[in-house]
Amino acid sequence: MTGPVIVGTDGSRAAAAAVEWAAGDAARRGLPLRVVHAVDRLPYEIARYPIPVEDQLDRAGRRILEEAEQAVRETHPAVRVTPALIEGDPSRVLRQEAANAAEIVIGSRGHGGFAGMLLGSVGMHVAGQVDVPVVVVRPGVSAPHGLVVVGVDGSAEADAALTYAYEQARLRECRLLALYAWQLPVHSFAPEIAYDLDEVRTAQEDYVADALRTHRERNPGVPAETRAVCAHPVTALVEAGEKADLLVVGSRGRGAVGAAVLGSVSRAVLHHAHCPVAVVRVPRPSAEDV
Repeated sequence: MTGPVIVGTDGSRAAAAAVEWAAGDAARRGLPLRVVHAVDRLPYEIARYPIPVEDQLDRAGRRILEEAEQAVRETHPAVRVTPALIEGDPSRVLRQEAANAAEIVIGSRGHGGFAGMLLGSVGMHVAGQVDVPVVVVRPGVSAPHGLVVVGVDGSAEADAALTYAYEQARLRECRLLALYAWQLPVHSFAPEIAYDLDEVRTAQEDYVADALRTHRERNPGVPAETRAVCAHPVTALVEAGEKADLLVVGSRGRGAVGAAVLGSVSRAVLHHAHCPVAVVRVPRPSAEDV
């Protein structure tokens, strides 16, 4: 993908963290950076009670973009950065921007979000909805861990997540951990069924190793570790993410409802993980491919 890295900003702390993350990723990948601010006039468009906010919204948006652009030039002067002030709903604007992007980067929660929610409405309406990876970044600076964690489950979405995770680990020159969380089935009508946990664990580890074989061969310079744990996927991924620079998940894994583009595991990880989270979706076939 040769398109730019797209980052959305509204001037919030989370957005500032997203701009910083996006600038670093654009620098590592040698891509331009496009900083987007969406001017959403809908909350103010009340015909009966018109409010003269058009100029204020535009001025505020330009100021936000100028501050973001200046921050990028100070930390990554080699990155070619382009600001863009676009009218429309932020979620819709970012989904449209994704058509020509390498990835979309957004803050975990912008202005006006509920304090108890780590993931804002924009993230919920963009992650898993576009064909490029969507990275959700939390505010706050943490020490680098030199580790990228990726969740695997054998699905096509997990394979796409592996491809992205390996690329990130290679560009960052860090380790990769492929994590597969499994749970023993519960037999309601035969609770006496017993399992050899060591045997099951060995089988699961072999399964993960087999899923990674092709990716290992393509990326021989990336130190990779596979781990299969008996735990709920969300719990395992969130805990692993505490010592990671990036946590990568597929947009929808096995067992998800077909209509739900963003699966339950990805959704929960986005709400609970405190490191940057990348949601990767398998690109839909174009009209030419059908």
